[in-house]
Amino acid sequence: MELKLKTDIKLRKEGGNSMLFMLIVKASKNSEGRNLPSPELMEAMTKYNEELVKAGVRVMAKGLYPSSDGMRISYPKPGEEPVITEGPFAETNELIAGFILIDVKSKEEAIDWAKKMPDPQGYGEGQIELRQVFE
Repeated sequence: MELKLKTDIKLRKEGGNSMLFMLIVKASKNSEGRNLPSPELMEAMTKYNEELVKAGVRVMAKGLYPSSDGMRISYPKPGEEPVITEGPFAETNELIAGFILIDVKSKEEAIDWAKKMPDPQGYGEGQIELRQVFE
């Protein structure tokens, strides 16, 4: 099911709420191991995303491939070449499995939406980080 999203920044600022927040879904051993969520969790997350869209606050939501498909680019010193390190990366507590970007009226509203999100990992390992986006 394709959902229409608010992505035009000019429209968002004129008719939007006022504050952007990102719900950052932290990776786990399961998400890094390519273990798919249960059908029940997929249904719960679909309902949650539909609620966000219906309320007019969801800007974008995406999942990320595991770190084994990614790389890190480190900048050692000014003027030196960046260093590329292929994944996977061992420290799952620092990795991101996905994100949801919301446009809300206040930090409190962002917290309320974050608390409504089902456990994103579904194995009692779920953790999200809520951060305001600079505009």
